[in-house]
Amino acid sequence: MAIGGKKKSGLRIIIVGLGKVGATLAEQLSLEDHDVTVIDRNAPKVQAVADRFDVMGMVGNGASYSMLVDAGIDKTDLLIAVTESDELNLLCCTLAKQVAGCSAIARVRTPDYSREADYLSERLGLAMILNPDQLSAHEIARILYLPSALEINAFAHHQAESVRFRVPEGNLLDGMEISRLGREIEHNILVCGVERGDDVTIPNGGFRIQKGDIVSIVGSRTESMRFLRNIGLETQQVANTLIIGGGRSAYYLASRLLTHKVAVTIVERSRARCEELSDLLPDAVIINGDGTDAELLKEVGIERAESFVPLTGIDEENVLLTLHARKVSKAKLVTKINRMAFRDVIDGLDLGSVVYPRYLTSEAIIAYVRALGNAAQSSRVISMFHMFSNRAEALEMRVEEPSEVTNVPLKELHIKPEVLIGCINRGGRIIIPGGDDSLQVGDTVVIVTRHKGFDNLRDMLER
Repeated sequence: MAIGGKKKSGLRIIIVGLGKVGATLAEQLSLEDHDVTVIDRNAPKVQAVADRFDVMGMVGNGASYSMLVDAGIDKTDLLIAVTESDELNLLCCTLAKQVAGCSAIARVRTPDYSREADYLSERLGLAMILNPDQLSAHEIARILYLPSALEINAFAHHQAESVRFRVPEGNLLDGMEISRLGREIEHNILVCGVERGDDVTIPNGGFRIQKGDIVSIVGSRTESMRFLRNIGLETQQVANTLIIGGGRSAYYLASRLLTHKVAVTIVERSRARCEELSDLLPDAVIINGDGTDAELLKEVGIERAESFVPLTGIDEENVLLTLHARKVSKAKLVTKINRMAFRDVIDGLDLGSVVYPRYLTSEAIIAYVRALGNAAQSSRVISMFHMFSNRAEALEMRVEEPSEVTNVPLKELHIKPEVLIGCINRGGRIIIPGGDDSLQVGDTVVIVTRHKGFDNLRDMLER
């Protein structure tokens, strides 16, 4: 049964599975004018997504050959399989490659498969295998390595970063105009955005920073760390962390932190899972108990913990645990949120760093879609991150060939308002650009913009 949808001008994309990630992708890819078909066994869910996001909906088994044929697999550019079953996702992608030779992306969450992701991608011919739990763990770990940051996004093979942090009361930045930064604080970074209440600004030199502002900077990792030290913020990684919940995200996070000599304690309700984790993570402390019990949290050292990460799988529990930790400790807090329905409420709470797994997954896929859609053009998208509560994007693009944006001083380009060139990676050297710099073939460029849908550097020019 097919439901709704109308022909659009972009790529033809099939999404199998309408969980949190599938619905997010349907929304974002439809907004970017791609011709999207969604497949799921749940008819009410298909109807709701088709009605809300103007996509074609089909009810049935996405791993069925006949269903894929009915969905137009022979004319499809990309199939994305994000059901709850890893095996079904891999089967859908294999069928798509065999039947149509189109690009295919699978979500895989089981640790065994994730360890074999490169092998599976190569042998099955997949464009990408993504693990949301692993992506979340990597994001959380990056934040714990730099606890003064609310969020960190990596570019240029981790040589450049955007770092988001809150300006404390009495900080050097409080009351300072951006044009004075270079004279008063040694740095080689660029301020690419400031959040003040509900307002987001891509600032110019006359913008004055205030206490409580959330500032985003772009620069090399070394320069970003040096800038944060110069303004008096903490740059030493945490020494220990307390994780509540022993699911897959906790396993991936603990594994990563232990390799960086961070002491890890995990509290998990299930005795059987505790035994598994004890075998998988012999260097971690595994405690069998209810992580929502305030007395137990006190016993396991929440008041002394340098960082606290609730990963229970239930958003409400994670939020309440974070609020409790804020009352009883000075720990660095990271809160994982799966649902987006009450994001305006979440943004109004002081939950430390907030990580949204579905956005991490969808950002990686959308970056690939934009690169696929402009494969023959002069530049292509390598990576993409949402910034400022999804009100802006940071895009990393590679300059593939000469165009009207290359070999021209940036000050002579007619760049749209609310577009900022954050940094240039030229052969491994990170350049914070000035007006006399220019883009060269082979560069990768990070741009920050409140415009949506850029897939080529020429999109930043006024026409």
